[in-house]
Amino acid sequence: FGAFAVPGMTLELEGEANDYVGKGLSGGRIIVRPDADFHAAGEDNIIAGNTTLYGATSGEAYFGGVAGERFAVRLSGASAVVEGTGDHGCEYMTGGTVVVLGRTGRNFASGMSGGVAYVFDADGDFEPHCNTSMVVLERVVGRAEQKRMSDARTWHMGQTDEDLLKGLIERHARYTGSARAAELLAHWPSSRARFVKVMPLQYR
Repeated sequence: FGAFAVPGMTLELEGEANDYVGKGLSGGRIIVRPDADFHAAGEDNIIAGNTTLYGATSGEAYFGGVAGERFAVRLSGASAVVEGTGDHGCEYMTGGTVVVLGRTGRNFASGMSGGVAYVFDADGDFEPHCNTSMVVLERVVGRAEQKRMSDARTWHMGQTDEDLLKGLIERHARYTGSARAAELLAHWPSSRARFVKVMPLQYR
């Protein structure tokens, strides 16, 4: 579904998707959200299959639930928000931005050399699930602190982490109706402090 979608295309799916959603996404927008009769928590339920956004180069994707294994593998430029992932998320990622609003499987960020991932670490147990051979885990500091402590030329996508992260979550809430996103935004100062920034050493 949505393979190689180009700029100007917006694809919306109500219900579940299978494997390889957004393979080679090339500038389009993909939205996968539960149907209107679904009232359970998105972060506890699978909405898309394995190897989603494989090799996506640009564009954006929003998943109102959990994706399977190898989410955003070889992602090189797209932006994506998902409410949880299986094993090997962001494997061999070389660019782009990924936001995970829930739990991940094991071996997250294996071979990740570029781009940035932000993971909501509600229980403080994300680190053992992350392969830190090529990345470091950092806290997401507030906008004012980042402006004070760093050169704007080094910011990912030319924005502070807070502005970039919050903007993606706001769009996710608007496009998918995610209760999880709405809750995080309603308590933003405390929510931001619980996100972990996954930063590849090579990219930094």
